[in-house]
Amino acid sequence: MSARTTAPVEAGIQEDAPMSHETSAAQPGRPAEKKNRKARKDEEGWFERGVALRAGFYIFGTHLFAGFIWLLFYLGEHAHK
Repeated sequence: MSARTTAPVEAGIQEDAPMSHETSAAQPGRPAEKKNRKARKDEEGWFERGVALRAGFYIFGTHLFAGFIWLLFYLGEHAHK
C-alpha cells in the first residue's frame, strides 16, 4: 500500500463520515435540503436573468453604435463639399 491510500486510515478519518455542515436535518429529502435547493434555484434564476439582460444590452448597444457609425459614413458621403 502506498502512503497516499493509508493516510486517511492512519489519521483516523472515515471517508463516508458526514462533513461538519451536514446535519441530520440537512439530509436529502428533509425540509432543510428542499429549502436550500429552492434558494439556490432562485439565485441561479437571478443570475441567468442578469446574464440575459447584460447580453441583450450589449447586443442592442453594439447595433445602436454600429448604426450611428453607419449614419456618419452615410452623411459624410452625401455632404456637399
